[in-house]
Amino acid sequence: MGRLPVFIFLSVLLLAFDYYCYRAILSVFKNWKPQTRKLFTVIWWGYTTLLVIGVFTSFYANLFLSMKSVILVAYFLTVACKLVMLPFLIVDDLRRFIIKLSRSVKPSSGPLADPTMPETITQPLPGEPISRSSFLVKAGLITAAIPLTSLTWGIAKGAYDYKVKRRTLILPNLPASFEGMKLGQISDIHSGSFYNPRAVLGGVEMLLAEKPDLIFFTGDIVNDMATEMRDYQDIFSKVKAPLGVYSVLGNHDYGEYHFGKGPSAAKAKNLQDVIKTHQLMGWDLLMNEHRRLKINGEEIGILGIENWGTGRFPKYGRMDLATKDTDDLPVKLLLSHDPSHWRAEVLPKYSQIDAMFSGHTHGMQFGVRTEDFQWSPVQYIYKEWAGLYQEKNQQLYVNVGYGFLGYPGRVGILPEITIFELKRA
Repeated sequence: MGRLPVFIFLSVLLLAFDYYCYRAILSVFKNWKPQTRKLFTVIWWGYTTLLVIGVFTSFYANLFLSMKSVILVAYFLTVACKLVMLPFLIVDDLRRFIIKLSRSVKPSSGPLADPTMPETITQPLPGEPISRSSFLVKAGLITAAIPLTSLTWGIAKGAYDYKVKRRTLILPNLPASFEGMKLGQISDIHSGSFYNPRAVLGGVEMLLAEKPDLIFFTGDIVNDMATEMRDYQDIFSKVKAPLGVYSVLGNHDYGEYHFGKGPSAAKAKNLQDVIKTHQLMGWDLLMNEHRRLKINGEEIGILGIENWGTGRFPKYGRMDLATKDTDDLPVKLLLSHDPSHWRAEVLPKYSQIDAMFSGHTHGMQFGVRTEDFQWSPVQYIYKEWAGLYQEKNQQLYVNVGYGFLGYPGRVGILPEITIFELKRA
């Protein structure tokens, strides 16, 4: 329910944008026949009305997840396109206002001035193929098509375009028995957003084809409700590794965005159902605890904490509990969903953590990412948001996620399966 006021506000803005854009478009296409203008009006406002009704219905009705996805995608694309068009219309209106103001201060005079004719600047001036107003409005329409095209492509091609990222993780104190081990990581499944089980299975098969020795899952298996895993539990139950699959909870797994932050019986049951889902899939869920991984008499530690994030995100993680009785372990690998935890608590207080594995950011599902360069708007929120980071002897890897949330696609920042090779040097 907490998101409903946000959608109400956005819907009011959408209606305001709609009216603003609607008037601008009609002012440019003045030569339309009355029937064409009427048809345009019916389509324009009919679509907007159905869209707003659909969004509100998705809050109260028990719609299929795929139906909710379609509604929210249409809503997102509509708002994005009109926001892109808006600056062009504002510039045109400012230009009109400045011209009108200047002419009211210094009125036109001379034999060509006709005080009985109202001033209009939407018509082309002599010698101009198109008026400035028409140019700005049409430029806005063309520019609005750019995000529509790219975001639609991101839905059609980017949402399930899984990419394997291979990294060498150097751990100087790594025991010899663990040299060359393959470690897989996935994060942020967000099963409530999926609408293509076959594509999801394809990504799981890509992970298993890498034959990792162990696998980490770093949180957010659902958006809100444990029931979202109903159609995907069998798929992710296939995620197995010889040395185990270790997992932690993310901020979405607690159901706080649906039930609120306060305690309730429904919220507690939902969390227990999420925990049970991990168990049914055979994943070892670490709740502020650790495991000793032993090979040929040598050991390393795998630590996992509940969500701990800066700002408004929940802080249920207890590093004091997870690190208890681990001083003898030469290497400690930490699973912690939110990368902000690394700089806020791990670096200043827990120098014994060799490497931390996170997710959470999704790379904002939009940006540019190559082997040598990466950029996303999320970097202005998170200092560490994608890839491998190191400070002194401690490392952090941020996986940009397996699934998606909100916008059901990805542009530039594709869903990730990470494969690490552990090395001593």
